[in-house]
Amino acid sequence: MKENLMLIGEIAEFFGVSRKAMRLYEKKGIIKPVKVDASNGYRYYSAEQVEQLNALLELKALGFSLDEIKMVTDGKTTKELLFKLLEKKQQAWQEAMNAAKYKMECLDSIMHNLQKSQTADKITEMTDEERAWLLVKMVCIEDVRAQKILSEALWL
Repeated sequence: MKENLMLIGEIAEFFGVSRKAMRLYEKKGIIKPVKVDASNGYRYYSAEQVEQLNALLELKALGFSLDEIKMVTDGKTTKELLFKLLEKKQQAWQEAMNAAKYKMECLDSIMHNLQKSQTADKITEMTDEERAWLLVKMVCIEDVRAQKILSEALWL
């Protein structure tokens, strides 16, 4: 039986995870070794568990928590619940993409403002206060309140 099994270190190395992570997955009840040697505590995993670990890592990469992965892989999750979980993750990724897009637009705006600024050419010659005001003019401020707070902080 030993010839068809992988040790915890072998499976961990193959997937680029730590042995500690493998033990955590076992503790959470997601992937349990098919065999534990009573004399030395070595954990052995089958080809089926290799597939389970691959699925676990894919779900983890998609943003699922270990508890969510346990729920998905334990066989008790209905198709409807699984669909809702997937929709929730899809929405989270959409929000992350929107936030990243906004940050890209801010960076584009700052770069545009920097290119057209004649004052920025002398940034190394400016005082700290002048440099701060230049940056305030160039940076995307998300709302008026934040701009007011930043302005007040600069005058302290």
